[in-house]
Amino acid sequence: MKTQTQALTDVGRKRPHNEDAFLCDDAAGLYIVCDGMGGHAAGEVASAMCIEAVKQGIAAGRADLDKLSSDPGPKARDGACRVMERAVQRASKEIYQAAQAESGKRGMGTTAVVLLTVGSKAVIGHVGDSRIYLLRGGQVHRLTEDHTLVQAQIKAGLMTREEAAVSSVRNVITRAVGIQESVQVDTLVLDMLPGDRYLLCSDGLHGYLREEEVGKLFGDGVDLPAACKRFVDLANERGGKDNITVLLIAAEGAPAVATAATRAAEDAAADAEARLQAIRTMPLFRHLTYKEQMAVLAVGHAVTFEPGKEIVVQGSVGEEMFVVVRGRVGVESGGVQVAELGTGGHFGEMGLVDNAPRSATVRSLDPTRCMVVRRSDLMGLMRREPVLAVKLLWAFVQALSDRLRTANAELSEAKQELAGAAVVEVAPFAGE
Repeated sequence: MKTQTQALTDVGRKRPHNEDAFLCDDAAGLYIVCDGMGGHAAGEVASAMCIEAVKQGIAAGRADLDKLSSDPGPKARDGACRVMERAVQRASKEIYQAAQAESGKRGMGTTAVVLLTVGSKAVIGHVGDSRIYLLRGGQVHRLTEDHTLVQAQIKAGLMTREEAAVSSVRNVITRAVGIQESVQVDTLVLDMLPGDRYLLCSDGLHGYLREEEVGKLFGDGVDLPAACKRFVDLANERGGKDNITVLLIAAEGAPAVATAATRAAEDAAADAEARLQAIRTMPLFRHLTYKEQMAVLAVGHAVTFEPGKEIVVQGSVGEEMFVVVRGRVGVESGGVQVAELGTGGHFGEMGLVDNAPRSATVRSLDPTRCMVVRRSDLMGLMRREPVLAVKLLWAFVQALSDRLRTANAELSEAKQELAGAAVVEVAPFAGE
């Protein structure tokens, strides 16, 4: 997908030199922001080394990344995430070894946010407290979670967000590239939609920025160079205690004259948006954050079924859950259609839990597009994201509880009807 980009870095008002660094490589579709740390200008060294090492690592994995463009299924997505992880791990190892070789650079490291465009996909890598924001449809979504002490305490329920904002340890990070020879890297693959806007920044900006201000400073029609300057000026006006780096990416909208290629891109974008909307309305996933919903989308894949095709068969065993993205399906029990599901409908979710036989047959009534999520893929995601796992398990418990209450209510009604029928049959004899 074609993009427009712009970046700007500033030393701020308090620091003697700039330890931030950025890469804006449109040819490679690679965008990085790093915030270095370490005395005697070692932070500058770490951030520069990180950018070069990640760039080389991405280049080395280009063959695996290209698969994401041709077949963007879960396997290709996993491969792209592994390329990103290896690239950042490469940077961590090189920075750590350089620090060990020179005493004046011991303990140097850097944060890193990386966004790589691959066709209509974006692959994100993240370590530390630099951030990536997505502005989509007028809504701002943060796609990264700070690796800081206060964020860990918030997740553990030991601190509120209001307390974190004024905490004396709010800038203490728990992960950085180069502090150790290896580091855990958060990754995410998401669909890029026409009109999407991304903000990559160091904490020198987001420490002063309210999320609702992102849309005002970087909305549709805003000139990118002007937006960069606005962000930097805002941080300086509010204190400028740290170096400030801003990198903006704007995905182009649809051209005025459509071609076969642009129509295909528009169809793919519409499909991606439909899958996201379906996920966001499902009781199982609607309480997840936007980033977590994106992660669920990343482990699913889309399948098209012709009219009359059996998608699941009553009595068969399967581990997939299906979400209707487009079209209609009929739910049959004993060969009789008992329900119909349209866009946003879902079925087979119990396959995510166990291998119990399917309770009904589901057949496509129209050309139908479904998103398929396999149990093994979802479990892999839950192992990587324990907070997401807790939310999903709680949602499953709620769904099962609702079903149990419904079943009990129906059973109670059936018993009452049977009891009433028995009274009617017995009544004539009672009169004799």
